[in-house]
Amino acid sequence: MARDLISRDRGLLWHPYAPLEGDAPYAVLGASGARLGLGAADGTQFDAVDAMSSWWSAIHGYRNPALDRALLDQAGRFSHVMFGGLTHAPAVELAERLTAMTPDGLDHVFLADSGSVSVEVALKMAVQYQLGRGRPQRTRFVALRGGYHGDTFAAMGVCDPVDGMHAAFPSLIAEQLFLPRPPAARLSGGELLADAGELAAWIAVLEDTVARHRDQLAGIILEPVLQGAGGMHAYAPGALAAARRVASDNGLLLICDEIATGFGRTGRLFASEWAGVVPDIMCVGKALTGGYLTLAATLCSADVARAITDSPLRALLHGPTFMGNPLACAVACASLELLASPGWQNRVRGIQQGLEAALAPAASLESVREVRVLGAVGVVELSGPVDVPAVTRAALEHGVWVRPFRNLVYTMPPYISTPGDVAAIGAGIVAGVARVHG
Repeated sequence: MARDLISRDRGLLWHPYAPLEGDAPYAVLGASGARLGLGAADGTQFDAVDAMSSWWSAIHGYRNPALDRALLDQAGRFSHVMFGGLTHAPAVELAERLTAMTPDGLDHVFLADSGSVSVEVALKMAVQYQLGRGRPQRTRFVALRGGYHGDTFAAMGVCDPVDGMHAAFPSLIAEQLFLPRPPAARLSGGELLADAGELAAWIAVLEDTVARHRDQLAGIILEPVLQGAGGMHAYAPGALAAARRVASDNGLLLICDEIATGFGRTGRLFASEWAGVVPDIMCVGKALTGGYLTLAATLCSADVARAITDSPLRALLHGPTFMGNPLACAVACASLELLASPGWQNRVRGIQQGLEAALAPAASLESVREVRVLGAVGVVELSGPVDVPAVTRAALEHGVWVRPFRNLVYTMPPYISTPGDVAAIGAGIVAGVARVHG
């Protein structure tokens, strides 16, 4: 079955950031809890712990009874209706839940159909806000080197322009302003700490950049505290606090892209909480539906909503066909209900402690530059590029599914992972790196 499926796939389907006939994918034969049943092109089958939460989304695992029930119950009523001129209970309930659990002041919700689209909407919100405040020339953004915000065009424009994945499209992407990566921070005593001198120097660059370009700028966009696809880089919360202050002082909006970091991944419900700041606009996605269906949301403050409403355009100019999809909204409500109990904090804390112990042996490998852990995120950074197919296969042979990139072998386990699962993830990553890179 797996061999046939893989053969039919090759040359027919594109896979993310891969050649049309690149390395053979693994066939999914089943999934339950925190485990995947996989088949390889050579006929080998694997029962593996999913160390990736299906790109950080399946936080409750696979075939979760509560999420399955929500999906089936809603399908028994209606699966989709247009959101233009209509509303429905799953969308309203989801918006109520989101405004209740996000930082105070984020009172309005736009339901998008993917993370990239939620970023596009956030950027439009900021530009329309400035228009509503009588500043139509403010259309540019400050972003961070190392940042990643999605693959659609406006989102690509605020991704890292040099080391990012979108350098092939310069004539199609708006030119934005980029700050250096904020200084790296490491956990110590439950706090994220960075070098004070490096942080002060970074803040000075932020202040100078905004001062010189203020009249062109609509906002500042960043991934709070942890840059994901740009390198799993944890940075000083003080940098985020400074961005909040500078944005407020200069009439800019602060946009926090919490698509990867939201819903507990860094150890706080939202990563912006590490700095105690409230953004003007927040994007969430990935774990929103527990990995079941594509859905994201852009939340904004009453001030932002009021400016857009008072502008000549009045409406927010975006409207996906599948906006507010009832199936996705119903599952998202069930996913957020599972997060409503305080138990998620203990589970993420346990995963953090387990990863710290299980990944520690990697630090002694010659090929490893650094090992770091934040919440339910564990990273083994190599001194050179990862041999992705080889490390993936080596980890699978130790019962772990990973998908490395660049020079990183990392894990973001489902929150339902047991201590044994976490230990297995660490052992599989260490063994895979040791076998392939030494």
